[in-house]
Amino acid sequence: MFFDTFNWVTMIELPILAALFRIICRQKKDCENSVGFCKDALAEFKLHVARNYVSVNYLKDVETRLTDHLLRIEKKLDGVGRRNR
Repeated sequence: MFFDTFNWVTMIELPILAALFRIICRQKKDCENSVGFCKDALAEFKLHVARNYVSVNYLKDVETRLTDHLLRIEKKLDGVGRRNR
């Protein structure tokens, strides 16, 4: 009976445990690589956004022009309202 158990452990369980250990180590290595890849991709995306999207000064300029235009429209509408009275 002892030899049957010993044979079972040496022939079945030890190779299975070794395979599981190897799979876990490979998964850990792959996970670490993918985290590094994600960090690099995020840094590249941040650089892309900084280069290709509007600057704060440009946004302020557009806001000023839009506000001025809306004020001119409001002034014209007030003039039309006064004439109709």
